[in-house]
Amino acid sequence: MPDIKTDDGCIIHVEVAGPENAPVLMLSNSLGTDLHMWDAQVEPFTRHFRIVRYDRRGHGKSAVPNGPYTMERLGRDVLTVLDGLDIRKINWCGLSMGGMVGQWLGANAANRIDKLILSNTACYFPDKTGWNDRLKLVREKGVASFAPANMERWFTKGFREREPQVVARVQAMFAATPLEGYLGCGAAVRDMDHRPLLAKITVPTLVIAGQHDPATPLEGNEFIRGHIAGAKIAVLEAAHIANIEQPQAYADTVLGFLLN
Repeated sequence: MPDIKTDDGCIIHVEVAGPENAPVLMLSNSLGTDLHMWDAQVEPFTRHFRIVRYDRRGHGKSAVPNGPYTMERLGRDVLTVLDGLDIRKINWCGLSMGGMVGQWLGANAANRIDKLILSNTACYFPDKTGWNDRLKLVREKGVASFAPANMERWFTKGFREREPQVVARVQAMFAATPLEGYLGCGAAVRDMDHRPLLAKITVPTLVIAGQHDPATPLEGNEFIRGHIAGAKIAVLEAAHIANIEQPQAYADTVLGFLLN
């Protein structure tokens, strides 16, 4: 699979699957995961789309340049990937941080987007204290130190009890995130304010929210929906990583929006 170099020399790891002539759906991960967070969706999505998955800078098999990063930098990484693959236009589905990058793309690169899915995400965090505390903890004790507590935010108690092996796999993925990559991307999340961008998004947009999401609560997703003209919202019985907690319902929701 291709590795694509950005204008500042960062190597972005990309994987592509699905029919060559199908429309493209690009998937973008949460903070602290790699492209394998979408494994359960590859089969249903590739029935209809050519899937592009990538590891954000600082994550997975991509390079780990010194941070902090910005949402604009992360958005421009995506455009570089598309240019490197010679892809003119995509559908976008980004979860959590992937939804934040998607908001930047929707406002600043609308000519590259057919439809936009913003999942389990936020446009602004008014209180920076929580993020500062988290980044301080991770800097001092490592990413793995935060992994168990993070699973409690990412998945409902019922899911953690039903699917301990799935949760353990995600926890290991999170713990393996390079320290500088987590800190660099975490700073981008902490510092973003996408509220002025929402009115600039004119492409068809679906917001997906988790009914029990403490990380990017339902009301924040409702705010995004309310400030993008014509946007729709779907609410799933899940916490933060809705595509893993509700893989079938998530795939059905995405495809229902993209294919209609």
